[in-house]
Amino acid sequence: MFETEAGDKVFVVDGHVHLWDAREANRRNRYGLTFIESFWNGHEGMTPEAERWPFERFLHYGPERARKDLFEDGYCDYAILLPTYLEEFYVEGFNTTEQCAALRDLCGEKAILNGRMDPREGERGLDRLRADHARFGFKGVKIYTAEWYGESKGYSLKEDRVGRYMEACRELGISIIHIHKGPTIHPLNMDAFDVRDVDHVATAFPDLTFVVDHCGMPRVDDFCWIASQEPNVLGGLALIPSFIHARPRYFAQMLADLLFFVGPDRLIFGSDYAITSPKWIIEHFMDFDFDEATAREAGTALTLDVKRKILGLNAARLYDLDVPPDCRISDPGLDRAAE
Repeated sequence: MFETEAGDKVFVVDGHVHLWDAREANRRNRYGLTFIESFWNGHEGMTPEAERWPFERFLHYGPERARKDLFEDGYCDYAILLPTYLEEFYVEGFNTTEQCAALRDLCGEKAILNGRMDPREGERGLDRLRADHARFGFKGVKIYTAEWYGESKGYSLKEDRVGRYMEACRELGISIIHIHKGPTIHPLNMDAFDVRDVDHVATAFPDLTFVVDHCGMPRVDDFCWIASQEPNVLGGLALIPSFIHARPRYFAQMLADLLFFVGPDRLIFGSDYAITSPKWIIEHFMDFDFDEATAREAGTALTLDVKRKILGLNAARLYDLDVPPDCRISDPGLDRAAE
């Protein structure tokens, strides 16, 4: 957890973590290199110089290094692992459930392991989901609408086959669906990241909770309007906080829009580790304040209670995590994570 100079303790859940392998031996084709280079460009462009990694370490850091970066140096009480297979680009997958399970094996319940599903896989994919859930016991799964699959370069959440997978999640007791909707990454197609299909599935399955990772960035506007109408849609902030160093005004505007339309109770912090690491982002965020005009537009100042909700309490409520009493917010009536 993070502790302020005044002694206030802040419970931290990193809501967007990976354990990937982009080494040359695991690359299936040239896209395995260009994909990780897109991540690397983000790492170099947004991370303070003192916090940057060598490229070779960035390609593969392993569970021991992740444990240190997240739970020793990075203030995290919990980290939510979100697999991204990318089997068209990587021989053994880029960031699979199996790979992520190595961190859970090392760190126990601190590492929350989610599953992954792709409705284009039909019955085979449903069997895979059921088998993985039987083995690992997921609370949530991730879907990646822009991932390539054979000749398909992406799909829409409006497709009928998506509904079959949502129904399977219901049956299995998986209630949290993470949807990757972020910036274009080479060689993936921008249209497949479009966030405007989220309202369709959110309306059709009101008993499921949809965490839109990256908040549809750069289509944050579209996400805000959707989330303001769909109470079961949350914003996964991963990548957005990374701009706090290189583009602080841009970060402030995005966060102000999200706070105005979505509110502080439905935003979940994520570092997008290992594109960046939680340590420096959390330190910058705890020091960050809106100016008066931005706070007015956001409808709230960045108080300690607002920061506590974003950094951990909202994710704790979603994943039913125990929050120590001294990490709860000052008004218990507002602290649903403490209920």
